[in-house]
Amino acid sequence: FNPVTKIRFDIAKSGFAKINIYDISGKLVNSLVNQNLNVGTYEAIFNGNNMASGVYYYTIQVNDFTETKKMILMK
Repeated sequence: FNPVTKIRFDIAKSGFAKINIYDISGKLVNSLVNQNLNVGTYEAIFNGNNMASGVYYYTIQVNDFTETKKMILMK
């Protein structure tokens, strides 16, 4: 992505949701979502404008579900 991307995610059961962005070393660099959400489809916007090019990971946590995906910032 360059430098903004949308992270789409679905909530199947209402609950507390978190989306965190980590750099390649595992350091937390941004928190996009940190709130209770109802059932539905959502988008979180990540702006990497002030970040260095490279590999980043985002983790989506909702209730007992956790998923981590890789993204590459190329400027």
